[in-house]
Amino acid sequence: MSGEEIKLPSFGRGLSARVLLLTILFVMVSEVLIYAPSIVRFRLDWLEEKLNMAHLAVLTLEATPDYMIDPELEVRLLSHVGARLIALRSADGKNLMLRGSSPPMLVQATIDLADRGFLQLVEDGIDTLRQSRNRLLRVKGYSPRAADVIVDMVIDEWALREAMVAYSWRILGLSVVISLITAALVFTALQWLIIRPMRRLTRGMVAFRQDPEVVPPSFGTTRRGDEIGLAEREFAEMQAKVRMALIQKARLAALGTAVTKINHDLRGILATARLVTDRLAESDNPEVKRAAPALVRSLDRAVELCSDTLNFTREGPPRPTLASVPLHELVDEVGESLASLLTAGKNWSNDVPADALVKADRGQLFRVLRNLGENAFQAGAENISIGYRMGGGFVEIDCKDDGPGLPLKARENLFVPFKGSARAGGTGLGLAIARELMRAHGGDLRLQQAETTGALFVLTLPIR
Repeated sequence: MSGEEIKLPSFGRGLSARVLLLTILFVMVSEVLIYAPSIVRFRLDWLEEKLNMAHLAVLTLEATPDYMIDPELEVRLLSHVGARLIALRSADGKNLMLRGSSPPMLVQATIDLADRGFLQLVEDGIDTLRQSRNRLLRVKGYSPRAADVIVDMVIDEWALREAMVAYSWRILGLSVVISLITAALVFTALQWLIIRPMRRLTRGMVAFRQDPEVVPPSFGTTRRGDEIGLAEREFAEMQAKVRMALIQKARLAALGTAVTKINHDLRGILATARLVTDRLAESDNPEVKRAAPALVRSLDRAVELCSDTLNFTREGPPRPTLASVPLHELVDEVGESLASLLTAGKNWSNDVPADALVKADRGQLFRVLRNLGENAFQAGAENISIGYRMGGGFVEIDCKDDGPGLPLKARENLFVPFKGSARAGGTGLGLAIARELMRAHGGDLRLQQAETTGALFVLTLPIR
């Protein structure tokens, strides 16, 4: 494997820092969204408090017989309220006013608290914060102390703006504190629940990529019942299975190398034995002539076993060379190649339409169909039919026989090399190689029916 050392990202570039920053950002965005109603509520409360103070200040006039007070006291009352002028009108028609010694004033904006919706209050608040100089505001509304009393006053807007700015700074400071605390709590929770397990899982992936044969200690032993715990256990299980597959692949590769080395010599020995057997078949001795055919068949099976084993242990199936193949014609050719098996009433039926075309490697598809036909006839089938249909983006080729079917043991290991043979003396490589060839085409080979009345194999090829 690659010796390149892979390091996990540092804190600044890793998931932890991103989670921390995003948490702070999201909390700040939330604070910004609630700032508008907060500042509107603060401004409204400030103005209502001024109306309340103005009402109390005007009530001092009722303590005098002629509703007149000392001018100096009047100025002090207005200064305490923070107003230039205060007027009060009650439901019984009584009008009272405090104006001090203020000169005539030019009111630049009027605010009627009794006739202000939320959006208008938001607009007024933004307008106040946007001012760069003082304005005189006329504020009127019902007194908080008496619902039938209207208070009308003139105030300096700058005092209101300074109070709103101070409140905004307090909101900002509180938002920062809340953001940091929330981010710290969320970060700690995510670090414990997600980030640390993910880093452990990532380290396991990196270590497995660098050396898949080394088993990391205690990896995959977590007892967590959530998705991350499941992912870690499944990844550990996958590692174990891949590790076993690599070991098996290495053993098969070693087997392939060994078979390749001995194949030439073994085939030479078998060829010599076949020549000797042919001479024995010509002998005048009846016992020798009777035993020679059995010996020939045994030698043929030995040669076939060597060839199949060599083909299987090669580095994967041959890459298919795709071309348009007339399927009806190919099925006829397969039937002709099985002529030696078509004896005693056995039949090879071609039910493929004459104009059917498939995109495949002609030689490999021929090999798959011949293998299925040969297996069926050797298993005892009398009739084999080849069908054809299209659907779902695939071409399906049916190979159906009327043989005795397949036993349960053979079905369990049908496509497993050296295990899936259903007949004595078989290697189980034929179907394994046939499936590899079909999957190399992007299709598959599957057993759809294996009853005592016959078997049905289905070949699938993608429609290109």
